[in-house]
Amino acid sequence: MNKKVLIISSSPRKGGNSETLAAAFAKGVQAAGNQVETVYLREKQVGFCKGCLACLKLGHCVIQDDAVGIAAKMHDANVLVFATPVYYYCVSGQLKTMLDRANPLFDTDYAFTKAYLLAAAEDAPETFTGTEKAVQGWVDCFPRCALAGTVFAGGVKSAGEIAGHAALEQAYHMGREV
Repeated sequence: MNKKVLIISSSPRKGGNSETLAAAFAKGVQAAGNQVETVYLREKQVGFCKGCLACLKLGHCVIQDDAVGIAAKMHDANVLVFATPVYYYCVSGQLKTMLDRANPLFDTDYAFTKAYLLAAAEDAPETFTGTEKAVQGWVDCFPRCALAGTVFAGGVKSAGEIAGHAALEQAYHMGREV
């Protein structure tokens, strides 16, 4: 079956390390013959959730910005991939905001059954624990979905430092296996 994979890249830096991980994953997805689309949150307008919960009745958010279309793409994808830099032991604010705005997906007939997390940080692997926990918490709200894999690239700070990192190969192979 040809799978539809949606990558949400939350790096605020074009060519950032987590974005490079996402590109390696995308190459693997394409090599396996699946469809892939990458959404770059830095290019989108995504406002904060207001907590009104109107989305649960309407099926979409009342805030008319790019999050509405991104959530629709998430709904229709078979596989979700979240790529993020690690900030203060957690996902980027951009990704957290998008995950909050994906609340209209709750209790719908969403297509995704797998999610993957790709993350990069300057620090050691223990900084990844909070990042993984944040994404796992979101995934746990969707009973038909599982966090199927993670890739962490530690020791990378400046954009481009990830070049030659073993995590790139790992992301590529994980993309091939979706």
